[in-house]
Amino acid sequence: MKLLGIGSRIDHQEYGKGVVTNVSSRHYWVTFLENGLETIDIDSEFEVIDGVEDEVDSVSFFDVERSLVTILQKWSDTSEKVAIADKWRGGKLILEPGDDLANKEMPIDTFFHKIVMVRDRIRVMEQKINSSNNLDDQEKVDLQQYITRIYGSLTTFNVLFKNKSDQFVGERSK
Repeated sequence: MKLLGIGSRIDHQEYGKGVVTNVSSRHYWVTFLENGLETIDIDSEFEVIDGVEDEVDSVSFFDVERSLVTILQKWSDTSEKVAIADKWRGGKLILEPGDDLANKEMPIDTFFHKIVMVRDRIRVMEQKINSSNNLDDQEKVDLQQYITRIYGSLTTFNVLFKNKSDQFVGERSK
């Protein structure tokens, strides 16, 4: 079986005539005249009208998109979607002062969002420290230890996170 390249024209029994617009290790993305974009297995039954060779895209759009998302998450201070634990969804945070002043109430989702923003900004600071050319290795280690202690101080809020992988992790006991 010879792999078809992008631009190959085929005639599929179910979908009709179309053009290969992307290729992966297992699938062709084909834009069919009558049926629009469909994904078909490479070993599907179809007639090759005009085969194009050596035009296979070595990186799919999905791979490019995934790489871009990873880069943006790593180097920007935009926060990812982090889920609050189900039991806290729709709840409220009540701060009760020790004297006769009024309580302060806020939606727990708002508070949680602020905690996530703090976490994300600490991560960005950590990345900037680690990639800095102005700090020597010992200074980076010293600053990293402070960041680890900051994470440790914030572990109290881990109860709010739905996924353990999103939680704060401080220094682990040995």
